This record gives sequence, structure tokens and C-alpha cells, in this order.
Amino acid sequence: MKNNSDNYFAGVDIGSAYAKAVIISGSEIAGWAVVPSGNSYRAAAGTVLESALKSASLNPEQVSCTAATGAGAASVPGTDQIVNEITVQGRAVNFLYPAVRTAIDIGAQFSRVFRVEASGSVSNFVVSEKCAAGSGRLLQVLARVLQVDIKDLGDLSLKSTKRIDFTTNCAVFIESEVISRIAEGNSREDIIAGVQRSLAAKVRVLAERVGLVPDFAFVGGGANNRGLVMSIEEILQARVYIPPQPQIVAALGAALVAQSSKNKN
Repeated sequence: MKNNSDNYFAGVDIGSAYAKAVIISGSEIAGWAVVPSGNSYRAAAGTVLESALKSASLNPEQVSCTAATGAGAASVPGTDQIVNEITVQGRAVNFLYPAVRTAIDIGAQFSRVFRVEASGSVSNFVVSEKCAAGSGRLLQVLARVLQVDIKDLGDLSLKSTKRIDFTTNCAVFIESEVISRIAEGNSREDIIAGVQRSLAAKVRVLAERVGLVPDFAFVGGGANNRGLVMSIEEILQARVYIPPQPQIVAALGAALVAQSSKNKN
């Protein structure tokens, strides 16, 4: 819903796998979009921003300020400022769930856990090592080996009746073990559940380093995986809040930063 009495602000998050854009007006989301990043951050930035504007029924001239974040932030055309990913995620999590103090983000390249203060600032964070076993890349590898769509992993894992445990900390070894488990006759549902549990265990290690302070939130594309959400809730022994569109949280945070920056001027 648009509020014509307010200015509009855009936030763009260009990640390694997907580009996201959010348009806000006041305290409402007027439009948003998600597109694959592809081979060109600049092209993806232009496409996703255009799509978000279209969903809000706006022209570019109606946007007062744009803030960008993510790996390809510098490629966003016409951006007014570039903001750190951790900063914008903290702002968005606080906006969506003021009581949340610990947030989890499982991205395509790495995972991170950060502490959100009541003000929306991030007081502490940890990032996984550059290894696929600790990021959403592990799920991409798993989907390829099992020849299933990555979007179906979560639902398939919920059908598991005997989860397979994986103890290795290396994505290459997990891939080899998955192939071995398939040869042994184990179901893909049980294998998926086991790999997702392994990823959830790595997230818990990160969370323990930050400090397990409730409430918890799970943001980013990984939060669309229902099986992974259940694994994380199980291993944290706590309910985890999931935004309606978890993939656009960083873009939302960037839009909030753009709005507050403009209002200060």
C-alpha cells in the first residue's frame, strides 16, 4: 500500500546469487522484487530496482533517496549511499521484530549470526569460514547431487523418517558421503534432513560465540527452507521468527537507512 503523503525510499541488496530491492513509504513496504544476480551486478541492480518500482507503481523520480548494500552495492545506478550489510540487517530485524536480540543469516557464500540491540544497532557478529559446509552453498551442492530443485529441499526433508547424521566439517567430504549414502539405499529425504541438521549445528556454534540471547530471528534466503528452519529451532531449542519475505530483509534495512538519512537533512 502506498502513502502518497510520504516520500519514497529505496534499498537495494546485490548479493552473489540474488539481487533484492525494496521501496518503503513511511513504515510500509510499497513494493519489492528479487531477481538472480547473474553475471552482471550492474544489470541485476537495474532490473531489480525497475521491478520494485513497477510493483509500487512508481517512477524513479518519485524516490527521494536510495541506499545500497551487498557484494555488488557499488554497481547500483544512482545510489546515494552504500551501507554495510550487518548494519542494514540489524535495522531491518529491529524494525520487524523489536524484541529480537539474536539474528541468523544463511547466505549463498557464508553464514553469520549477529546481536541486535534495542536501538537496532548491531553490537556483535560472527561470520562463518569461507567453506561451503557453513553456508547456503552446501544446499546448492546437495541439490545438484540429488538432482532436485533447491527450492524443494525443505519440503522433502520434512518427509524424513530416519535422518542421516553427517559429522564431517568439509563440504567436499559431505558431497562424497552423500553419494555413498545414496549408494547404500538411503532415501533422499533422510539425507537432506541430515545435511540440513549439519548446517544448523554450524549455525549454533556461531550463535554460541555471539551469545544465545532470545528472541531469535532467521533472515535471508535460507529462511525460506522450512526444513532448515525446523532444524535450527530444534538445535537452539527455541522459536525462531521468520519474516514474511526473509530474502529482502537487507534491502529493507537499506531502505530504512535511506529514509532516516534523508530525514536528518
